[in-house]
Amino acid sequence: MSTSAGNRMEAVLADQEITGRILLIRGQRVMLDRDLAQLYGMQPFRLREQVKRNLERFPKSFMFQLTASELREVVSQFAIPSHTYAGGSVPYAFTEHGVLMLANVLRSERAVQMSIRIIELFVRMREMVFTHQDILHKLERIEEKVAAHDEDIGTLFDHIREMLTPAPEQPRQRIGYKQYER
Repeated sequence: MSTSAGNRMEAVLADQEITGRILLIRGQRVMLDRDLAQLYGMQPFRLREQVKRNLERFPKSFMFQLTASELREVVSQFAIPSHTYAGGSVPYAFTEHGVLMLANVLRSERAVQMSIRIIELFVRMREMVFTHQDILHKLERIEEKVAAHDEDIGTLFDHIREMLTPAPEQPRQRIGYKQYER
């Protein structure tokens, strides 16, 4: 394998590793502080420390702290080993904008480069959603048609059952000349 092919393969694996750490919490795509710290090559408590020193840069739309129930859900849904994975405290979740702000706060070369890659992945994910939204609309229209066809087919089967079900026996009237008794 050539060197450039090997670099592309490493980049794809790194991208998959990063996207695997992007979670959907409160309807937003976020990354937890522990995962970001690991990607930035630092201790999670150091990252939290820098964030606390610069809280004015992180409005709620950039970062929020998970509730205890959200942490339990993250642990159960995403195969995280335990609550201690979060580093002994309730983790912060950073949105795309929060990740970008972290790069400004941390200022290390690795944090800046990793933040750029993470933002590119967030953008790529958003583009994929918009691209596939058209397909979703088409599937919804097909589903509506199929539902309407299901009703029509159900009505058709009901009529066929009626025709196949023998009518109750009624006395038949005779056809032909009638003789009247005198």
